[in-house]
Amino acid sequence: MPNMKHIEAMTLQADVFWSFRSPYSYLATKRYVALTKEYDLQINQRFVYPLAIRDPDFFEKNHPNWLGYTFKDIFRVAQFMDIPIAPPNPDPIVQDIATRKISADQPYIFELTRMGQTASRRGKGLEFANEVSQLIWGGTPDWHEGDHLSGAAERAGLDIEDLRTEAQAQPEELDEEIAANQAALEAAGHWGVPTLVFDGEPFFGQDRIEIALWRMQEKGLITR
Repeated sequence: MPNMKHIEAMTLQADVFWSFRSPYSYLATKRYVALTKEYDLQINQRFVYPLAIRDPDFFEKNHPNWLGYTFKDIFRVAQFMDIPIAPPNPDPIVQDIATRKISADQPYIFELTRMGQTASRRGKGLEFANEVSQLIWGGTPDWHEGDHLSGAAERAGLDIEDLRTEAQAQPEELDEEIAANQAALEAAGHWGVPTLVFDGEPFFGQDRIEIALWRMQEKGLITR
């Protein structure tokens, strides 16, 4: 009879650093989920605040073509991969796209990211990210209203009111965890999302998942 402890020890671990405002994070998430179902792999979801929060000057410092190209690319990637995508309504970050100015008033992103972190505390961060990102980026209008988020949480095996209550009760503690995620991302050698980190090696972007899979298979990743 096989040694169960040995079998458990073979489960490989990876971290995914991820943001609700990142369309590339959304485009990668279903494949992260698929990896955990096909392979003996645990992916730990590590939420970070978007660049608009971490570095509000980021958009102004980039080349003027950056934003236009990014929009063109995300819709092209989504079409190529047959993943539904639409501009979020509302955007998780309140920003004037024409001027790139970030509003001082941000009613969505802080609670949303904190709820994501509470989901990660429960070992359901990836599932929560997968369901909620489909609302935000998949074309659901007013994703923040009605029962949209409660339905997403339920599909992830969570209760939205439980997450919201904890997020509102522990904002400082959750922000410390989110900041620690960002520090871990930078310590691994990158700063952007989505980044999968395996065995200390970062794989940035939705187009590096196959390379990350190859590396994990080199290190003994097996199918379930």
